[in-house]
Order: sequence, then structure tokens, then C-alpha cells
Amino acid sequence: MMAWLQHQKHALTSSLRRLAAQPVATLLTALAMGVAISLPGGLYLVLGNLNQLAGNLPAQPEISVFLDADISKAQQQAIAARLKQADIAHARHVPKDEALAALSASQDLSDITAGLTQNPLPDAWVAQPQDTSRESLARVSDELKKLPGVAETHLDSQWADRLQAALAIGRTGVWVLAGLFAIALLAISGNAIRAQVLSRRDEIHVSRLIGATNRYIRRPFLYLGALQGLLGGMAAGGVLAIAGWMLHAPVENLASLYGSAFQLLPPSITEIVLVLGLTTIFGWLGAWISVNRTLSQVEATR
Repeated sequence: MMAWLQHQKHALTSSLRRLAAQPVATLLTALAMGVAISLPGGLYLVLGNLNQLAGNLPAQPEISVFLDADISKAQQQAIAARLKQADIAHARHVPKDEALAALSASQDLSDITAGLTQNPLPDAWVAQPQDTSRESLARVSDELKKLPGVAETHLDSQWADRLQAALAIGRTGVWVLAGLFAIALLAISGNAIRAQVLSRRDEIHVSRLIGATNRYIRRPFLYLGALQGLLGGMAAGGVLAIAGWMLHAPVENLASLYGSAFQLLPPSITEIVLVLGLTTIFGWLGAWISVNRTLSQVEATR
């Protein structure tokens, strides 16, 4: 066991020395990997931030029921009774004064509303149906719209459905890009390791003559590939951190114009560890494929 650990330690330190001996090549390889990884990583973070916005939407689709200005007391009672039926999970009354106050506070329209001689907003109800299927929502909305005293109904889930559909497409795009750039990562790591193997062809021949096995010869190159993948993941993190820093102020300014406290979400510790782990694994895998193939070619040319 101690001998195996010594071999692993020797291979790791040998790989670290090779990386340190060629700082420019190491940096360029890490940057190439980092840029490739940052593209699907950036799209993933964008989708995460859009999900944050979508998370502020109501848990259930809502139907806004706007009442006529001259609605009678009897009509109000009939609408309230309809909204207490079994197909409505929850309903709340929104007086027009409360709606105007909320609008002024959230949209910073106090200067405009202060000049109004009367409240232009109608009284309204906000209802959450029990069945949130598209057909049921449309049916309930149509039924409520036909009630006497109802001026208009509005189904608030339509744009949210469109956003969720767009996010679903985006998630698929992330997986497609991740797969493509994983192949690119294998190619970058494999080509870098192939160059290392070919540059040490004579040393490999001598090692074979004194009884070195393929596993012994391959080990430092595998560590080298894994380290390159790790450095590539760190470079991707640096690229995304710089991009996030550059976008932070513009996004915050845009959010403030809409009266929102939205801020860009950074990646979590779990996501960072996962990316570094995956890049290390793909770097190792690219090295393994390249070393086996190149060693076979070196053996054939003896």
C-alpha cells in the first residue's frame, strides 16, 4: 500500500513540475478550457436567475375579476357567492383604493396619482381555481366574465406559462451545449497530453526497456490531464466571475427602474464543486484516451 501511495505521489509531483515548467502553455490550455466551459455555465446561471424571477410568480394561476363601476349590491353578493363555490380554492377582494395605493407604492407613481381627481381603477376580485389545467382555467374565466356586474376577467398565468416554456427550451439548450463542450474539453485535454507523450517518446522507450508497465508510464499523464481540467474549471469560474461583476451594476440599475430588488445570483458552493469535479474528470478521461492511443502508436514505431 505504501509503495502504491509513493507511486501516486511521485506521479502527481511530476505532473505539477511539468505544469510549472511550461507556464505559458499551461495558462493557454486552461483559458481554452475555461472559455469552453464558461459558455454552458453562463447560460445555466442565466436560467437560474430567470427561475428566480419566475419564483416570484403566484404559486397558482390567478384570475383577476374586474367589476363594473356602477355594480349593484346584489350583483356584488352574487359574485362573492360564486367565488365561494368548490371550484375556487381561494378568492380575495381588492378594493380600488387598496389597488391604487399598492400601484403607487410599487411603481413609484405617487406624483401621477396625487394629481388624479378620482380613482380610475375598478374594484376587483383575485381568484385561484382548484383545477389549474389550461381548459379548466379558461372555463372558469369565461363563467366569471358572464356574471352580471363583471366588466372583464384576466387570466394572469398566460405570460408565466410562456416564460416557463422558454425556460424549458433553455434547459435543453444547456444540456446540449454542455455535451458539445464536454467533447471539446476531451479534445483539448487529449491534444495537450498527446503533445506531452510525443515529446517524451525516447524517455518512454527507455522506461519500457527497464521494465516499466503501461500503467506506470500512463499515470503521470493522467494526473496531468486531471490537473489541466481542474485549472480549466477554475479559469471558467474566473471568466464567469468577471462577467458577473461587469453585469452587476447594469442589472441592478435596470431592476431599480422597474421598482424591483432583483440581483444576480452567484453560483452555489455545490455548483462550483460540481463543475470543478466534472472538468477534472473530463480532463482525466481525455488524457486516458489520448495516452492509450499515443502509447500504441509509439509502440508500433519501435
